[in-house]
Amino acid sequence: MMARLARIRRHPVKSVGGEDLDEVSLSAHRRLPGDREWAVLHEAGERLAQRQTDADWLPKSVFLNTAKSHPLQAVQGGWSGEVLNLTHPEHGQVSANPDTDGEMLIDWLQPLWPDDRGAATRLVHSPSGWTDEPKPFVSILSLSSLAALEQAMGQKLDVERWRGNLWVDGWAEFAERDLLGKTIRIGTVELRIDEPIGRCTAPSGSATTGETDCDMLASLKRFYDHTDFGVFATVMTDGAISVGDEVVS
Repeated sequence: MMARLARIRRHPVKSVGGEDLDEVSLSAHRRLPGDREWAVLHEAGERLAQRQTDADWLPKSVFLNTAKSHPLQAVQGGWSGEVLNLTHPEHGQVSANPDTDGEMLIDWLQPLWPDDRGAATRLVHSPSGWTDEPKPFVSILSLSSLAALEQAMGQKLDVERWRGNLWVDGWAEFAERDLLGKTIRIGTVELRIDEPIGRCTAPSGSATTGETDCDMLASLKRFYDHTDFGVFATVMTDGAISVGDEVVS
């Protein structure tokens, strides 16, 4: 079976919502454009952020994040022009321009963040993206590997809980782990597979309900003797990719 790019996912705000794209232009040694371009600091994170005022990367611990709040997992939505349209199954919806409506968005998100973690304080912007890794990676995940994990765990696992960028259909189960150090091609773009993605507790939360519905780390360790899922890649050449493009490895 020929492998193809099945989905392109972008997350405008770190740990908050996400949207599918039909195509995107990638640049060498850059993250996926617009991914995690915004993030929400909390009170404890402010102290580090203020010490690093010129930082173009900060660790996820300073931001609202799904590892510490599974209810955030269930926020869905993305851009409509200059406005973010976000929804939550138990929390309604909000439409906000992060440039001008930051307080509105923070007020909407606050009930989804634990009280003992410190209040959300402000939105911060980074054109390069507030991804979990300081290196400019894109994440690549496999639908075949997801299906194998679903079968092993005996439950459906929504794609959105993994917050990945590129989803490939047609690889053998966990074949992405055999590609470490190798270069693949999606459409005309070359990407080097650099590292496995070591997982935190975030994927234990359902992106449908925001509830904790499994212990993902324990399951990965039980079935595969590690806690990785997916791989990080570096974009090596400029170009556009589209859903349906062949993935050559």
